[in-house]
Amino acid sequence: MTGVGAVVGPDGRARCPWGLSAEDYVAYHDSEWGRPVHGDDALFERLCLEAFQSGLSWITILRRREGFRAAFASFRIASVAEFGDPDRERLLADPGIIRNRAKIDATLANARVLEDWSTGELEALIWSYAPDPAKRPAPRTTADIPAVTDESTALAKTLKKRGIRFVGPTTAYALMQACGLVNDHLAGCEFRAA
Repeated sequence: MTGVGAVVGPDGRARCPWGLSAEDYVAYHDSEWGRPVHGDDALFERLCLEAFQSGLSWITILRRREGFRAAFASFRIASVAEFGDPDRERLLADPGIIRNRAKIDATLANARVLEDWSTGELEALIWSYAPDPAKRPAPRTTADIPAVTDESTALAKTLKKRGIRFVGPTTAYALMQACGLVNDHLAGCEFRAA
């Protein structure tokens, strides 16, 4: 299978091809995707959004991200952990988010689980699965980027064992990419080293 390498956009800058596939992707690709994310609440947000993305395109989630933040109290674990049945019903009726019952229930349940973890525990657990960047060559084309790795499989297994729902190896790998645990910007992408 052959993949596509970095593509030069209208502004003359080379990017990963998906970063030019929709206008909303440009800023996300250039300044956020693949940059290290730290903090339990910030990682909880990314974990939740990756779960909501499951079965959908990321652009769908990206375009509703502010709606998700408003609906889920900016993904503050302590706040979401206190959500009850009225909040659940409010979320199921909120047109600003993806109204998937299983994903909403998983988000609420995950917040309750994480509420019992010590500060920094989620961050430490997730980042403990970051592979050694020296052992990961820069992908030259999109075909060089996996959907699942041994690390993402192990991370998903550990999260599930610790009570986190709606996370599998593919979701875990997307989280790793988005949060900078791995750098999957293509070798020819100007934003790889940014």
